Amino acid sequence: MGRGDLTDVEWERLRPFLPVSNGRCGRWRDLRQVIDGILHRVRTGVQWRDLPERFGPWKTVYERHRLWSADGTWERLLQQVQAAADIAGEIDWDISRWDSTIVRAHQHVAGARTDPPPAPASRGGRSGRTSGRNTVAKPARPAGGGGAGGEGLGRSRGGFTSKLHLSADGRCRSLSLVVTGGQRADCTQFQAVLANIRVPRVGSGRSRTKPDSLAADKGYSNGPCREYLRRRGIRHTIPEKTDSQAARLGKGSRGGRSPGFDESRYKKRNTVERAINRLKQSRAVATRYDKRGYIFLGTATTAALLIWLRG
Repeated sequence: MGRGDLTDVEWERLRPFLPVSNGRCGRWRDLRQVIDGILHRVRTGVQWRDLPERFGPWKTVYERHRLWSADGTWERLLQQVQAAADIAGEIDWDISRWDSTIVRAHQHVAGARTDPPPAPASRGGRSGRTSGRNTVAKPARPAGGGGAGGEGLGRSRGGFTSKLHLSADGRCRSLSLVVTGGQRADCTQFQAVLANIRVPRVGSGRSRTKPDSLAADKGYSNGPCREYLRRRGIRHTIPEKTDSQAARLGKGSRGGRSPGFDESRYKKRNTVERAINRLKQSRAVATRYDKRGYIFLGTATTAALLIWLRG
């Protein structure tokens, strides 16, 4: 077993949630080899063609990652692992953290085709996101952000950049991820990040889609964000901007009350910064090498999945 490969314990935690093999990667032992190859590339940022031979043909590894990024398999695996942690009481739902980080894109990332990501052909006419042989992969949510063909790339003086928006629990593990262009404001993706939190319940019942409370910085301090949180019944700790406070005080009694702010709870917001640092220990997340936005989102989700598997 190479450095960074799944251990037997991690493999046993992941294996029950894997989709049924469609024969392209052979037996389950071979699928583990392919997943280890994907993890090696995510960790090191190496070009797919330069993967070590012990992972098998590089194109097999790449195609598996591309397909699982397109049909949402990586996202579902992350949600299933989160559900197992939720049953064990390992998720801190009392307060979740919101933030984003800029990811520099490699110069070769530009130039992706503008057509939508291809879907693998169905053998039996079935469609959807189910596992098995007759699955038609649906593209993941649009990466957003505009620019560069809508692949989540933004232009800046330093070149192309992407922005990774995320929420995190109290143990520095990502709950949800969204990729946009680097120029997009944090508050524009606030609802999208919250909507992507979906931890399934074991047995019957709806998936859990919201934390008990959250903390965010001043980038999310605006009326629409606060109104959305009040409408969903989520307590929040977000500092008020200076100009907003001055405008409210200038209106006197018509300005309303100041939003509640718990300083001691806000101090825990550094957890999301540490969650970002853990994600960026994977070089393929710290620097974007994927041309397609949905593949880069799959890369970031794979890195988050490994963090959850390793606690």
